[in-house]
Formats: sequence, C-alpha cells, structure tokens
Amino acid sequence: MKPSEISEDEWKTRVDLAAFYRLCAHFDWTDLIYNHISARVPGEGEHFLLNPFGWTFDEVTASSLVKIDLDGGIVAPTDNKINRAGFVIHSAIHAARPDAACVMHAHTRAGMAVSMLEEGLMPLSQHAMMFTGRVGYHESEGFAMNLEERKRLAVDMGSNAVLMLRNHGTLVAGATIAETFSMMWHLEKAMQAQLDALATQRALTFPSDEVSQELGRIAFTGHLPPKAGVEPAPLGRLEWPAMLRMLDRKDPSFRT
Repeated sequence: MKPSEISEDEWKTRVDLAAFYRLCAHFDWTDLIYNHISARVPGEGEHFLLNPFGWTFDEVTASSLVKIDLDGGIVAPTDNKINRAGFVIHSAIHAARPDAACVMHAHTRAGMAVSMLEEGLMPLSQHAMMFTGRVGYHESEGFAMNLEERKRLAVDMGSNAVLMLRNHGTLVAGATIAETFSMMWHLEKAMQAQLDALATQRALTFPSDEVSQELGRIAFTGHLPPKAGVEPAPLGRLEWPAMLRMLDRKDPSFRT
C-alpha cells in the first residue's frame, strides 16, 4: 500500500524501480550487494532513488528505496543507507543528463569482459548494432569514491545510451525505467554473443556500416519507418508490462 506522504507518481516510479532490481536478480545481473540502479523522482529534478546498501536485489521493495539529492544527502526518512560509489556514479549522470530518468550500473560477467577488450562493443549482432554510435568509454579510476570523477564520467557519457567503464563494467541510461531495462537486456545479449563469437577463433563477418548505423539510429527512439507496421516501436515499451506480469506471478512483494 502506498504511504500517504508519497505522491502517486513517485510511488509508481518506486514500484517500477523495485521491479527492475528484482529482474536483475532473476536474470543474474547482480554482484552480491553491489551495483545499483537509480531513477529520478518525477517532479523533483535533483532527487533520485537508490537501493539500500547491504540488501540483495531480490529483497528490494518500493518502500525500501532511498531518496537522495545530488550531493548524496538522504531527503526522506529511512533507516537504510546508500553505497557511496553508487551515489558518485549516478549523481554524475543525473546531474549532467536531465533526459536520463533511469541509470543502471552493472558488473555482469559479459560486461566486465567486453570492457577489457580494446575494441569494446563490436557491431557483430543485431543486438549490438542497436547501440551503434551510442557507446562512450571511460578509463578506470578504481573504486568510484572521488567526487572529481563525476566530471569525467559526465563528459565520457555525453549523450550516449551506454558508457563502458574500462576494466570495470557497464553503465546504461534511458528516458524511462522500462527503456533502461530493455537497453540492458539487449546490451547484455550483444556482449554475450560477441564473446561467444570471439571464443570460436574463426573469422568474423561484419554488417555494412549503413545497416549498423541505421539500426543505431532507430533503436530505442521510436523512429521506426512506416513500413515496419509497428507504431510506436516496441523496444522499451511492450516488454515492460510482460516483465511486471512475470514478477507478479513469481513474487509480487516488490510492490510493497
């Protein structure tokens, strides 16, 4: 049940963000109690929600999320704490990108491996081509504890959807929680496929630049050509209700 002091818009954001955490646990995108997903609080431009530090992702609920400001201050009563590295990384992107309603940072096995490759993400699969021209790279600075790193994170992220944190992991930013989840799903599949292809040690085929750039232009933007027969585009839109239904069947406690 929604607490009376929380607006309907904030509560919906809390429920969706808690669902994202549960989906990360379901798809094994977790790293014990580490990593984080944040969401901007509607109507409160400088406030965002972050997971309680020390909780596993399958424990996160709508009411347990911590509301903080861009300086890391907790702005709503709670006994929960936050991870400083989570605050540094997420505040950097939320401050620089008003369009980024949701930001996810992950240490998946595939994400770490691709972040170590000099080539980074390669346009080998359709999933990867969706991110053509939309990936930035940030050199490792160790644990993200230094507030000065926020400037460099913001510059390296630019207007991209994805930031590869070299020798570290990935960062994904979307206009909605649903879109950010969809981006993460497709990025993870792209990275896994790339590593599988490289592991064969066989010659690789690459699509034409034209095909790769066109997929990067239209994916996650809703700019599908009329002949596609789908308006608006399903990416970042139609998957989300299906994921919520799956979570409700599995364990609806994320809504509490």
